[in-house]
Amino acid sequence: MKTIKTSIGRRSFIKRSTLAGGGIMLSFNWLTSCDMSPKQVKALPKEWFKINGFLKIGENGLVTIMSPNPEIGQNVKTSMPMIVAEELDVDWNDVIVEQAPLNTSLFKRQLAGGSQSIRQGWNSLRMAGATARNMLAQAAAQTWGVEVNEIITQKGYLIHEASGNKTGFGSMASLAAEMEIPEEVPLKDLADFKIIGTSRKNVDGTKIVTGKPLYGLDYSAENMLIAMLVHPPAFGMQLKSVDASKAASMPGVKKIFPIKTHLEDYSLGALDNDAFNEVAVIVGDSTWEVMKAKEVLKTEWELAPAKKEELSFFGRTVTVETPAGLESSKDHRQVFDKMSKKKGNVVRKDGDPEKMFKKAAKIIERTYTCPFLAHNTMEPMNFFADVTSERANLVGPIQTPEIMEESISKRLGMDKEKIDIQMTRMGGGFGRRLYGHFMTEAAVISKEMGQPVKLIYSREDDMTQGTYRPAYHALYRAAFDENNKLIAFHVRAGGIPESPLVANRFPAGAVDHYLAEEWSEKSNITVGAFRAPRSNFIAGAEQAFLDEVAETMGKDPIDFRLELLRKAEKNPVGENNDYEASRYAGVLELVKEKSNWTDSDQNVHRGTAAYFCHNSYVANVLDLEVKNGNPIVKKVYCAIDCGIVVNPDAATNLAEGGVVDGIGHAMYSAMTFKDGVPEQNNFDTYRLIRHGEAPKEIEVHFLDNQIDPTGLGEPPFPPIMGAMANALYKATGVRHYNQPFITDKPLAG
Repeated sequence: MKTIKTSIGRRSFIKRSTLAGGGIMLSFNWLTSCDMSPKQVKALPKEWFKINGFLKIGENGLVTIMSPNPEIGQNVKTSMPMIVAEELDVDWNDVIVEQAPLNTSLFKRQLAGGSQSIRQGWNSLRMAGATARNMLAQAAAQTWGVEVNEIITQKGYLIHEASGNKTGFGSMASLAAEMEIPEEVPLKDLADFKIIGTSRKNVDGTKIVTGKPLYGLDYSAENMLIAMLVHPPAFGMQLKSVDASKAASMPGVKKIFPIKTHLEDYSLGALDNDAFNEVAVIVGDSTWEVMKAKEVLKTEWELAPAKKEELSFFGRTVTVETPAGLESSKDHRQVFDKMSKKKGNVVRKDGDPEKMFKKAAKIIERTYTCPFLAHNTMEPMNFFADVTSERANLVGPIQTPEIMEESISKRLGMDKEKIDIQMTRMGGGFGRRLYGHFMTEAAVISKEMGQPVKLIYSREDDMTQGTYRPAYHALYRAAFDENNKLIAFHVRAGGIPESPLVANRFPAGAVDHYLAEEWSEKSNITVGAFRAPRSNFIAGAEQAFLDEVAETMGKDPIDFRLELLRKAEKNPVGENNDYEASRYAGVLELVKEKSNWTDSDQNVHRGTAAYFCHNSYVANVLDLEVKNGNPIVKKVYCAIDCGIVVNPDAATNLAEGGVVDGIGHAMYSAMTFKDGVPEQNNFDTYRLIRHGEAPKEIEVHFLDNQIDPTGLGEPPFPPIMGAMANALYKATGVRHYNQPFITDKPLAG
């Protein structure tokens, strides 16, 4: 049986006195590990709504654990409480979850990002449940006059088999509250898990499907006004003047004025990403009235100058340069052409790749590109703010409340202790809501109005504001000897405005002579994290190229990858490889088995791909047909190694969503620009995957290796793009190098 020290817990757990009505509460600091969590109890006394970060056991046996981190649809609000409930050994039916507000004195890392929630919360959550279970056992042992190691727990009951004593947790909760927190506590053996590894329904599921108010757009307050923004029509422009004479007289309009989201006298934070710092604001009684006034508001714009800003980036200061000018997609293509011919910054070199390319009997070279992408979350950006001279109350959908609290404090000139941030469930995120400029805007508007305000972005506002996935380019080369043996591998990757390259990932470590270079080009089009940053392009490009390498060598695509991974496992090249070759090979072997790879239907064309990111491994096999020029994805097999799977249904849903999302972006989506103006501003011009284009079937398999959980929100997304490209080639004989594939080349078949 594994034990875990509570020395961290002894600093972070704050033992409280008996609660109203009896019970035990363990309030704890989630430190750098917890990302969110748990369960809320039934009839909650009002005082509980004021406490963040606790496990509470009522005298009736019900359990509440406040969930400190944001929920963006990844289902951690269900899965993290399952971990606590497992170690507590309570009946899942006796556990309720409640979202906590931001409280940095109790919680650390109150954010949703990087697929880290379960991974970083695993030990802290288990410790929380196990510590409470141990203290309850101490209480029972003292009451019954027996040794604590003679007490067992089962579904919320304390049992002493020798004497026949048995009682519910609730009856011992008050006494347990007086017990000393133990130095260390035993954790359950994995074989004894009864909740972890079983599928549990989303704790908000019924509320979601019945339309209960959970999201930021649902939130309302007394005397609340509605605000909307008008930002420059093009990247590279700024506000010059506002003529509100006509719009101000429209029905319901209260005030029209410009604001600056960020002031010039302080450094920006890492997530203060904002394309247009100065915007025009319209405030009125209702959304419709504000939208109608927005249609007639007259604004004048001018070219923005180049700028240089100091950015406080998680403990270090970086300089960010933004060029002037009005960029077009044709300019970006010229950048790609120019940079692909220039030597980049060498970030990894193994062996002597230059020599091997010179002596090669054959060289293949391919280039891959992808455009900017908009997030297009289902719920557009919005935030509620009620700012007075004394306090700032903010409510809405944000992935980074803890980080944005600092930004709000600086912008308002208000101590953080006076700022209260309440998190709503989010209708989508995956990076877009890491950047909280819309939250800051709402606070500034409310302060100006002296009244509660909800800021709402229209779809057009959000789609043309920026925070896009960058545009990327990658050139791959492979060198072969006279026997078609791979002897050298070269990748030169870059982007606008950042590179997608992760130099130490596969096939680094598997090729004796390997060269990785990168480059980047500055831009005034703002970008940000997009589901599986960088991996969301480089994985597809790499995996498509590896298929061409395998074809050149006359090898089966999966067998070729496994051959490289065996080398990386037994005789790795270099010392900085950031993947475990055996786990990587494991998902390929699993997907090969489950898809009957060597026994497929001759009428169905198959593509494969595999990738490692966010600490997890995913492999795909994709089956498709092409009819009348339209790709029809018949089935996708997905094999995943993310360690222990807490909630299989939720994990499967994440994998399925990643597959559909990846196919859609690879096939259809693009943001393009002409003289700084986005050419897409709504779904009539920005193409997303449609229901009929999604795979007809997705089969997800998880590798059972009992390793502590790793990431899952992002890893299923990147590799499917490569599998799609490879399947299209098998179906049509045409390879696709430029996303979106639907406009790259005609699809025959």
